[in-house]
Amino acid sequence: MISFGIKDALDVLLVAFFTYQIYKLMKSSGTLPVFSGIVSVVIVWLIVSQVLEMRLMGAILDRFISVGFIVLVVLFQDDIRRFLVTLGSNPGWRFVAKLFSRRTTDTKEQNYIAPVVLACMNMARKKTGALIVIRREMDLSDYAKTGEMFMADINARLIENIFFKNSPLHDGAMIISGGRIIAAGCILPVAKNVSLPKEMGLRHRSGLGMSKETDALIIIVSEERGTIAVAHNGQIAANVSAEDLRQILAGERDV
Repeated sequence: MISFGIKDALDVLLVAFFTYQIYKLMKSSGTLPVFSGIVSVVIVWLIVSQVLEMRLMGAILDRFISVGFIVLVVLFQDDIRRFLVTLGSNPGWRFVAKLFSRRTTDTKEQNYIAPVVLACMNMARKKTGALIVIRREMDLSDYAKTGEMFMADINARLIENIFFKNSPLHDGAMIISGGRIIAAGCILPVAKNVSLPKEMGLRHRSGLGMSKETDALIIIVSEERGTIAVAHNGQIAANVSAEDLRQILAGERDV
């Protein structure tokens, strides 16, 4: 006789809850087909090995399941990375990262907000295009190496000079890490298969692509319209005001 107690009910509820949360995160990160395929294979494996007790087919599927994890990591490493970025950026899961993270918010890191906001407003007023990447948790060294690496304190005039139209670095992206500028003229991944308004060009696609690949916060200043947009976690907010930008950089609101 099968016994079903409170502990079993709690077990089922927890599995259902975490499965649903993973489903939502994979859907938002664009990896839902991978999730659906994995669930289908697991269901077939359980039916064959546990319900029907087919020994030969069950043994084959057991082997497939044991090796399948490694195969999935190799084939879908980019999708898995995007999913993990989405997981770590989700507000409902941030408390888990905080339990294991020793990183503290340094006063110097917060001091970059005012000059960045000022520079972006000035560049938007002058219709000077700009692309600024602000590091969160993920390492951006590989992206920094695609441009000119240096270490400089942040001030509004320096940012404006780097993105000045006659500057050799104005076409690339600036990367800010630890409250300092670490690189400029960097190349970012361009988002593909996305529907953006016609007024959003290559800078916006690059900013959106970077937000899909990393947990960084990307500021885009439009050269054509003189507006500011912010991309994060695969989402982009257009026509951002100075106060909105300050709140986003300070972590007071999401994109």
